[in-house]
Amino acid sequence: MTPSSPPRDLATINLFKRRSVLIWMILALSMVVLVVRLVYLQVVTSSDLLDRARRQQMFTLRPFIPRRTITDRKGIVLALDRPVYTLFAYPQLFKKSKDDQKESPAEEIAAKLAPILRRPADKLLSVLTRDTTSIQVEYWLSEENADLIYNLRLDGLELIQQRHRLYPQQELAAEVLGYVNVDHRGQAGIELSQEKLLVRTDQASEVPRDGSGKLISNRIPAGMIQSDRTSLQMTIDSRIQRTARQILKQQMVKFGAKRGSVIVMDARDGGLLSLVTEPTYDPNRYYEADVKLFKNWAVSDLYEPGSTFKPLNVAIALEAGAIQPDTVFNDEGALTIGGWPVANFDYEQVGAVGPLSISQILERSSNVGMVHIVQRMKPSVYYGWLERIGLGDISGIDLPAETPSTLKPQEQFIEYVIEPATASFGQGFSLTPIQMVQLQGILASGGKLLTPHVVKGLINEEGEEYYQPKLATPRQIISPATAQRVVEMMTNVVEKGTGLPARIPGYRIAGKTGTAQKALSTGGGYGNAKITSFVGIFPSKEPRYVVLAVIDEPVGDDAFGSTVAAPIVKAVIEDIIVSEGIPPSHPEEVISKIPILPDPVASPAPTPDPKLSPNISPSVSPTPSQASP
Repeated sequence: MTPSSPPRDLATINLFKRRSVLIWMILALSMVVLVVRLVYLQVVTSSDLLDRARRQQMFTLRPFIPRRTITDRKGIVLALDRPVYTLFAYPQLFKKSKDDQKESPAEEIAAKLAPILRRPADKLLSVLTRDTTSIQVEYWLSEENADLIYNLRLDGLELIQQRHRLYPQQELAAEVLGYVNVDHRGQAGIELSQEKLLVRTDQASEVPRDGSGKLISNRIPAGMIQSDRTSLQMTIDSRIQRTARQILKQQMVKFGAKRGSVIVMDARDGGLLSLVTEPTYDPNRYYEADVKLFKNWAVSDLYEPGSTFKPLNVAIALEAGAIQPDTVFNDEGALTIGGWPVANFDYEQVGAVGPLSISQILERSSNVGMVHIVQRMKPSVYYGWLERIGLGDISGIDLPAETPSTLKPQEQFIEYVIEPATASFGQGFSLTPIQMVQLQGILASGGKLLTPHVVKGLINEEGEEYYQPKLATPRQIISPATAQRVVEMMTNVVEKGTGLPARIPGYRIAGKTGTAQKALSTGGGYGNAKITSFVGIFPSKEPRYVVLAVIDEPVGDDAFGSTVAAPIVKAVIEDIIVSEGIPPSHPEEVISKIPILPDPVASPAPTPDPKLSPNISPSVSPTPSQASP
């Protein structure tokens, strides 16, 4: 060993000691850091970490909650949600099966999908061979077809579940129901106006899961699987709705009309048994329809009612004390009001009529007689009554986009004498068909202003009422006695006046025809186009139903309220009689209509009396240039 060795060993030992101290210092510092970190985690941030841990351990379970089913008043399903599937294909994942080495994977898949999708295999192949990574092959697949495709076990196919709104009755009640868009949101009808009632309010629940992320089934909250099963029930009657639509279509085709509407209202509470507009659309395929059809014109479009408004004017005059039921007026056939000519529809054929009672004025639909009635009231008083019954307002129906009726400004109405005169026979102001039904309901309900509505409420699985929307309290507008007097006068209109085509032997119907000239869209007067209507109140004693038919722009010299609209109301009431089992109030008339069968050896049966025919037209046809019945 050389003399220089000890110093080198000492240096090595010192270096080792310094490194050991450094290591221990690092370890000690690390321990301090760990202790500080541990204290920080366990003390300072413990509550936050606990919340994060709980969130990781819990899963928010959001069950499939469909929109509520919609039914008619008898439980027939009009709209419901069902699961559907969209089929996607991913060509890069296609694999050829071992059984078939001749066809390409796309050809094999197309051949197997063709019978399920009911599409030609060659067209499916052209879809499956598109130059893209993702292909939508089919949408709105039923559960049955989705199961068939799933069981094929083909690589490169994926089924995505979605919700789909189905309308089993198709166009039957489209104008009332509306439709939902691709986001499952209501866009028209009660699907829009009753969105809050149709969307279920079930809340999502948190369910624990194990370390692998699977839900712990025995910890799922009770009632999570069985959710709210209430449905939305409407006042609509599918049978009456179908009858109204069929007869409306027939009359529109017969007279080449532009559009039409039929409304049936329960005179006891304002519930609508039918609300039909034509043309319409299939809500299942709303994307193929003209967007104009999504607007229910019976609720949103205005028209001048014409002579169907005359009974309301008679009620106003009676209630105001301006006339009595036995008051008689002289009908000159024509007169001039403020420089404007006013004439009866049949003036050119009949001329001056002479004395007429109030009931006869309605029977003949006399314009001159109505002018005399209204002239018994001060214009300001008459205007106040028009406002009181609701003109200038909305009906309050539970459907979207209702348009308020229009009435001339009070100053103009009072200053120009022609304004009250034209209003006396239903022109110079405008309203919607739904409001017209509401106003006629004043007469049918004993003088009350009802709120028309189509929603009855929510019902549970047992058919018990769960929730009922609140309606405005009916306002007493006129006395029950006045309402009944006017209804009796309207009964004579059907029994021996212009409403004869609506007569049903054995039953008494109160009604009124209406044929009004349409105002020009550019303003400044009236054109040749007209709008025909008929309103019926049935039965005339203790009324139960108000039925209104409005036909826009029928074509033909014989197109009037009595010929176009009255037969529609008659057919609808006949269907109500059958469906509700309403017995005749005058059975002797029904018995007299039964043909006498001939004896095998006797002479032939006598020819039925034409006077008893329910299809007799008015003896005098109105001219289209004047307001007519």
